Formats: sequence, structure tokens, C-alpha cells
Amino acid sequence: MGNAWGPAAPRAPRRGENLGNPGSFDELHRQCKEVFPQQMEGVKLIVNKALSSHFQVTHTVHMSTLGPSNYHFNATFVGDRQLGPTEAFPTLVGDMDNSGSLNAQILHLLAERIRTKAVFQTHQAKFVTWQFDGEYRGDDCTATLTLGNPDLLGGSVILVAHFLQSVTPRLVLGGEMVYHRRPGEEGAILTLAGKYTGMGAAGHGDTTLSPGMSPRPSICFFSSSFQLGGDAQCRLWWCPCELLPQSQRAGAGRGGAGGQHAAAGHHLRLWLPAQPAAGQRRLQRAPGQ
Repeated sequence: MGNAWGPAAPRAPRRGENLGNPGSFDELHRQCKEVFPQQMEGVKLIVNKALSSHFQVTHTVHMSTLGPSNYHFNATFVGDRQLGPTEAFPTLVGDMDNSGSLNAQILHLLAERIRTKAVFQTHQAKFVTWQFDGEYRGDDCTATLTLGNPDLLGGSVILVAHFLQSVTPRLVLGGEMVYHRRPGEEGAILTLAGKYTGMGAAGHGDTTLSPGMSPRPSICFFSSSFQLGGDAQCRLWWCPCELLPQSQRAGAGRGGAGGQHAAAGHHLRLWLPAQPAAGQRRLQRAPGQ
């Protein structure tokens, strides 16, 4: 016998029930960022060639009158172990431009739950970046440790730790800690992160927020999709928002870096009051933004 009040609400998971893996920290804002088109001036020609089921090469030529023209050669090798539509191990990716600069990545699966990645980047003949990642994916959590540009002789290193936990089927909470050290300088930055996925009869939407205890601004993204009826679907993506403290308002005027002209069409800036009074803890929109 049908329910006269419509479909029943989703049942909350029982204690101990698998909430699902939240994914990696780097993919937290990926779904929202992908909707923003890449700006390009000039003419770009891309030629892809699959040499086998595991090996593919790409030639990219970009010609522009505003900036330097360039050529990129990309080679990708994908292994036999397929964990999902977009995950296969091992994976080797190399990209080289006409100046000889190289950007290479190696992804390998050490165990069913442990992923590793190595990144190497050069500027012509000089090494710029060498980075090593180790990621553990549990049933309802993800932990990642990144070691960037380690220099034992010079005493410098960048250490990044990520953690995400599925609290409910719709809510994911976590954080990021960045520790850097070099001769005469040492510091750490802590960033909290969260993602909420709303479900309803009209559709679903994702909201991600990353407030950080650092000089850099906090970023939040919003995206929603609605079923219009039949096969028609409407998707809405809200612009990313910068949450800046009141002390940085003077340096973000017109003509400055990230001012009104730079922000138009890209993001919305929201100013946080220095000391909000009781009952006035709402965000204030900057004039002219």
C-alpha cells in the first residue's frame, strides 16, 4: 500500500554502518571548480593519439599575440589495475614544453587502501619541485601525508597532512595542516574543511567550505542541480566566495590585486566584521562588489 504523504525520508545509518569514503582532500572543491571555464586567448590545437589500450600521446600547440606561443608534448601510460572509471594503476604522466621544462607524475597502488604519488617538475634543466604523497583510504575516512621539496643538507622541507571524515552520509568534515621549515624560518598553517551534500525531491547540491587560520582568504563553493521533469535537468553553480577579515579591506580597493575588476565575473568578496556584536554575526558585503 502506497504512502499518501509521498516517499519516505532516507533512513539514517545505524551505528557501525559504512558511511562511504569521502575521497581525497584535493577533490573537495573539484566538482565546483570544473564548471569555471579556462580563459584562453589565441588559437589552440590539440591532437590526441592512442597508440595502444595503455599508452596515449597528446600534442598541444597554442599561438597567441598577447603571450608567448608554446608547444606541449604529453605522454600517458595507464596500467591494468582498474579501481573505478577514472582510477587505474600504475599511471605515469609526462608533459614537456618547447623550452624543455618537464612536469611528470607517477601514481601507484601499494595496497588496496594505500595510494602513492610522486611529482617532479623542472624549469628547463633545473629541478623546481619534487613531491611524494602517501594516502590511506578507509571505509569512512581518508588520511594523506605529503612531503614536498625535502632537502636534508639544507634543512628545508614542506610537510602537508590532510584528513577527511564522513560524519553522516551527507556531511564530511576534515582539515589540512601545512608545516614548512627552512633556514631562519619555520611555521605552520591550519585549515578546516567541510562538505555538505543536500538531497531533495527537486535535485541535489554540494556546498564546500574551507576556513583557514592563515593570512590567505577562506574559500567556499556552492553547486546545485534540479530535475525539471523527464530527462531535463538544470544545474546551477554559485561563484566562489572570499571571506576576508576587516583588516584587509583597505588593501583590496579598486585597481589593487584582486580588486573589483579582477573579481568581476569570478568571485564574490564578503567582509567579516572585526568584532561582531551579539545578534549581528552576519556577513557584510563590500560596497561596490
